Amino acid sequence: MRKYRWFRLLTHICRVIFALTFIFSGAVKSLDPWGTALTVDNYLVTYGLEALKPVAMIFSIWLCGAELMMGCMLLFKVRIRMCSTFASISMIFFTLLTFLSATIFPVEDCGCFGDVVKLTPWQSFFKNFALLPMILIVWWRYRPDRMFAFSKLEFALALFFCVFSMGVGTYSYFHLPPIDLLPYKEGTHIAQAMEQARNRKQEGEVVLVYRNLRTGKLREFDIDDKAWQNEKRWEWVDTRFESDSKDKVEPMILEFYIADDKGEVTDSLLSVKGNLYMICVTNRAKVSKRCEQRLAKVVEQAQAEQAAVICLTPEPVTRPTYHSFADSEQIRCYNIDSKTMKTMLRANTGLVVLTDGVISRKSNCLDL
Repeated sequence: MRKYRWFRLLTHICRVIFALTFIFSGAVKSLDPWGTALTVDNYLVTYGLEALKPVAMIFSIWLCGAELMMGCMLLFKVRIRMCSTFASISMIFFTLLTFLSATIFPVEDCGCFGDVVKLTPWQSFFKNFALLPMILIVWWRYRPDRMFAFSKLEFALALFFCVFSMGVGTYSYFHLPPIDLLPYKEGTHIAQAMEQARNRKQEGEVVLVYRNLRTGKLREFDIDDKAWQNEKRWEWVDTRFESDSKDKVEPMILEFYIADDKGEVTDSLLSVKGNLYMICVTNRAKVSKRCEQRLAKVVEQAQAEQAAVICLTPEPVTRPTYHSFADSEQIRCYNIDSKTMKTMLRANTGLVVLTDGVISRKSNCLDL
């Protein structure tokens, strides 16, 4: 009897630890489904499943939401047998996946905790290896229970957790993440942040990892080597900072690079006084009519303020390029790396406003 009480206490501890881990992991990724979708893309390329890329975002929102939902249900003891069964299956799968990622099919980052906590594949494997026995203990303790025998309260809680978990990721996709955990958050002075990163760069080395789209092989670039700017040839995989110092710099800010047909114009644009309206467009040919009209009003507002307004796009700019939105005046287009643009603005199309070089506003096109 005493042993049984100890086992119940152990089960309770394992359930709480596992639930809190799932809640944290699911929450930080639900706030940024774009980051998880990029990680899913990397896995699809690694395993030769590029045909599934169009559904990466849907899978990202579902995966993050399901993780958050399971964590909440386990924490509040809602159908523990059902949750522990699905969680055990998922942990077995992801433990095997991270082991393969660390050995046979290497990836740089598993994306387990999004961009908040970066883990190597081996670190992810050992994390999963530690969590797997915990959820198996919980499953063993509650295995006699009926799996789908929901009470009215349990059904209401499960429905609430489902709507909330899936709603966070869906909102973050159609708008912007409610909490910005990336280096280009509002209030960031880009030029100063880059200068601070360059100064601290002397303590180590910023390494960019890109995949060759033709051969599939990974290649490491120094931050000063701009060959990775060719998005038709290279696809971003990871950015890391190699240093013996315990103080790590966020290297992504150093990738901010804007160019026209003649070369880099980053410093001149960051030094613009007053407002600089940067309209970010992934594909100019696929902007919806409603979004075109909203962007046209942005151009009109910028001109009324006598402020600078430009278009940033990852599409190649091989000659002086201008573009108009709906019936707006034509504005100059500049090239920016697609990964850098998605890091700065988690949207296919939207607006970033700089005020004296400081990010003062970010908006998805839907919110303009």
